[in-house]
Amino acid sequence: MIKVIKANFDIPAHREAVVDLMNTYALDYMGGGEELSDYVKTNLASELAKRQSIHAVLAFVDNKPAGLVIAIEGFSTFACKPLLNIHDLIIIPEYRRQGISKLLLQKVEDIALELGCCKLTLEVLEGNHIAQSAYQAFGFDGYQLNPDMGRALFWQKKLPLNKVEKTK
Repeated sequence: MIKVIKANFDIPAHREAVVDLMNTYALDYMGGGEELSDYVKTNLASELAKRQSIHAVLAFVDNKPAGLVIAIEGFSTFACKPLLNIHDLIIIPEYRRQGISKLLLQKVEDIALELGCCKLTLEVLEGNHIAQSAYQAFGFDGYQLNPDMGRALFWQKKLPLNKVEKTK
């Protein structure tokens, strides 16, 4: 039995599931292949709980954590409406190809509609063809503002760690 719910960070099992699922994702080849730091494992759930603009959705199979989405509210200046960015989507390997990603995405879309969002956004690795296929099947596609300028790219600039994170 698959159950998909919005995480409640007041429930210890939800807090633990979020951290365990994120760590599993971090250890995966697509997640970088490195375990989360002790600092992140200790503080992730409480930091997420502090932020009302972050929505965590959990999937359980037979009451075992199987998947997670972390979605973060943003704002579309062109539409002058909120948007919801899917920052992380994780399915534990043994639960893949069972339709769980579609159920998680549908729950996130439901949340976005409740918030009055104009769109869902996400980033996906260029080489992650399985995820790309799942996202396209759900209606996602690359975007461009002007076809002459090509598709949008997602870039990052890492900032230095603070003293607390460096000591952990």
